[in-house]
Amino acid sequence: MKKIVLDVKSKKNFGFTLIEIIVAITIFSLIIIAISSLIITAYRSQSYTWQQSIAVEEARRGIETMVRELRQSRDGENGAYPIEKAGDKEIIFYSDIDKDGQTEKVRYFWGGTNSGQQTQECVTFLRGGSCSINFSNFLTGALKSAQIKVELEGDLGASNEYVEIFANGISLGNLCVSGCTDCAGAWQGTAAFDVTSYAENNSISILADASSRVDPGCNWINPNHSMKVKVEFNWAEEIVSLGNNLVKEVIEPTGNPTEYPDAQKKTSIITSYVHNDPPIFEYFDKNGDQILDYPARLVDTKVIRVFLVVDVDANKPPSPFELESSATLRNLEQ
Repeated sequence: MKKIVLDVKSKKNFGFTLIEIIVAITIFSLIIIAISSLIITAYRSQSYTWQQSIAVEEARRGIETMVRELRQSRDGENGAYPIEKAGDKEIIFYSDIDKDGQTEKVRYFWGGTNSGQQTQECVTFLRGGSCSINFSNFLTGALKSAQIKVELEGDLGASNEYVEIFANGISLGNLCVSGCTDCAGAWQGTAAFDVTSYAENNSISILADASSRVDPGCNWINPNHSMKVKVEFNWAEEIVSLGNNLVKEVIEPTGNPTEYPDAQKKTSIITSYVHNDPPIFEYFDKNGDQILDYPARLVDTKVIRVFLVVDVDANKPPSPFELESSATLRNLEQ
């Protein structure tokens, strides 16, 4: 009888153990996760780059428009000087931006700042008299700067007929020591003063004190007055809640006499991604020298430089994009 011997040692097992299957699934899953992460990262990077390019293009168009409007700045319909405010991150000027023959009041400002203006008048009927004006509760944020423009009218034709201006009891200077006339029937002796340090507590008091030779007898608006005073108070403040918007406001002229009422202002956002530490606006005189003193900016500026730092997300690459341009004020070149 023949014997049949089975060699079980030569039999091969072509299957997988449970551990091998688990390891294979784990490796496959890690590969899928890695590929997915790369795809998501690439998509997000592409999306961010696209957002950044859109923001830069918006800002570029905004600067082009701003520079064009600044070049054509001119006196307001109410006789206002072409530049009303010249701040580091805010500018107010007058220009016919829509070519309708009427000059609009235009304001560009960074969303982190806000500004305001109030005007008051006072009068005295006494020889060598005084009158006062108070501004209060004008701040909604943190004060950055404050200025006053003072104008006079009255018996102010001689060198010993002048008016001393005080802010919170501190003398700022004398007006109409020269260059003024008696009972002019118009504002004269204009002067500007920086009063930032006096207005920090959300209140400021302005006193106009006439010299002893200023007599009654002028009849412009108020009969037999000796002195009239007009004070225009301008301030700028930091408003954190407004974010990083570059904002444009436009007010059309209206009425007779012409006014620019705040209630009619139209507001638009140029771009929402401004991250300027340097000033947005810089001011230069006819010799190309930068003007740092505020009152001088209003009368001596001939060229305005505009500089924007644009970044959709300051915590992500690429680096912020910088845009720069300048405007020569054609109507103020002389």
